[in-house]
Amino acid sequence: MTEELNMIYSEFRDSNKKTVEHFEVELVKIRAGKATPSMLQTVVVDYYGSPTPLNQVANIATMDARTLTVQPWEKSSLDAIMKGIIDSNLGFAPQNNGEMLIISVPPLTEERRKELVKRAKTDAEHAKVGVRNHRKEALDMVKSLKDEGLSEDLQKDAENEIQQITNKYVAQVDDILAKKEQEIMTI
Repeated sequence: MTEELNMIYSEFRDSNKKTVEHFEVELVKIRAGKATPSMLQTVVVDYYGSPTPLNQVANIATMDARTLTVQPWEKSSLDAIMKGIIDSNLGFAPQNNGEMLIISVPPLTEERRKELVKRAKTDAEHAKVGVRNHRKEALDMVKSLKDEGLSEDLQKDAENEIQQITNKYVAQVDDILAKKEQEIMTI
């Protein structure tokens, strides 16, 4: 029985780890005022008729804290890249100098910062709900083992272990959120 319990714990940890990783990916999409190449990771470019991620057709770099540069590997794709950035709805207006695109990242207003914090908190809540759903699945698996002869003491120990793992991942989500909130609100 303990082998089955260890398998449940392992699956539970893996599911929660994936949930936290997904949460971190979602937070990367929320810009905090500083220009970073990851801001453009969701941009897709129509490259010779097929949708292609921007980072596969151009080099993205930061010129300074407020400016991104997009240097295409083929100058003929400059217009397609510009269109892709505009169509991505990120709120950027790239400037074309014939060689590369220059994107000025406007400073965030206080109101916009608060909206971004709200969005981050919403994403954090979704991650916590995911962790709680995984907890429910793990507890259901433990209950099914009770029908197969798991003692009540082992069941209680398993439920406590699952709750401790849940608390660990919820605290991890809270820590990540606090760092992102600090990053967004820092001018």
